Amino acid sequence: LRRGSIFYCCLLLFARNQYERMGIDVTMQCGSLDNDASVSWKVNGTDVKAQHRLEGPRLMLTEVDLGHNGLYSCFQNPHGERRDTIYLHIGIPPREPTVTCRSNTYPKGFYCSWHQLHPTYIPTTFEVDVQHNQRSLEVQKDPDHKNRCRVRFPEVFSSFPYKVNVTAVNALGKASTTISFEESSIVKPDPPERVTATPIRFNARRLEVSWQSPATWPDIDNFPLKYFLRYRPLIKEQWQHVELSDSTSHTITDAYAGKEYIIQVAAKDTEIGTWSDWSVAVHATPWIEEQITSTTEVDFSTETKTSPIPSSNAPQKAEPPVGRAARLLTFFSPLLLGMLLLFMW
Repeated sequence: LRRGSIFYCCLLLFARNQYERMGIDVTMQCGSLDNDASVSWKVNGTDVKAQHRLEGPRLMLTEVDLGHNGLYSCFQNPHGERRDTIYLHIGIPPREPTVTCRSNTYPKGFYCSWHQLHPTYIPTTFEVDVQHNQRSLEVQKDPDHKNRCRVRFPEVFSSFPYKVNVTAVNALGKASTTISFEESSIVKPDPPERVTATPIRFNARRLEVSWQSPATWPDIDNFPLKYFLRYRPLIKEQWQHVELSDSTSHTITDAYAGKEYIIQVAAKDTEIGTWSDWSVAVHATPWIEEQITSTTEVDFSTETKTSPIPSSNAPQKAEPPVGRAARLLTFFSPLLLGMLLLFMW
């Protein structure tokens, strides 16, 4: 298995690439063999099973798709000598990329980003050109984002527009998009950071909200930001809004007592540009008075009178005789009475 893997890797190194458009018929030529040469083909080491036909040293595939991608090798008959190795890549030409530019570090510079709305399935690169006042500006690739570049403002408060051209290029074609914009139209700060909302003790309808300006905004003193606060209780869909100048805190005074609130903040340059996206939402509930209830426990003890244990010396009432003893006593009672009377006489 290891030998096979090494051999396959070596084939990839020496294979020539052939790029073809999806949906068309494709012809692959086995090296420089003559038209009457007899060859056989394999793909990824196995027989070609896709619909195809052979014409001398040529392999013809019909209406190729992504399933035809692979490493094709041709062998000359009758000895089976390998004559050529081709890596077939199926894809589509690029379309015009979508391009957007924004300055979140005003007045230092701006960045542009782009993407393809449709995949090309093969490697595609992008060429970027930025023009201002009839000269090209230096473009720096963003190390963290593949399809993004950064450009420094050559001057501030310029009246000349910027023109950005992005061209998508691959082996099957190219396509370009060009946009133009004024400096002021692309200024958009990042959202405010570290937003907190704190209940105010003994105030059941107030919340103290604070935040920090975005760390990416380089000069807050000379280019101040204003802020837009929105908040609502979770039980309602409608937001309440407050626009603030350059303050980084605000006290909400009309909160519903005991209701949880969701709060967000946005930022904007005080003079130009557009509002940032909303900050990460925070949740808070106004102060709730702790209910201290005094409970008096009443002992409803019930007095239970119990009979004392009888003493062994206590008199006991005789039970009436029963059974044979009772019958004998009944029989001898008249006789005893007569003898008693005779004796007394």
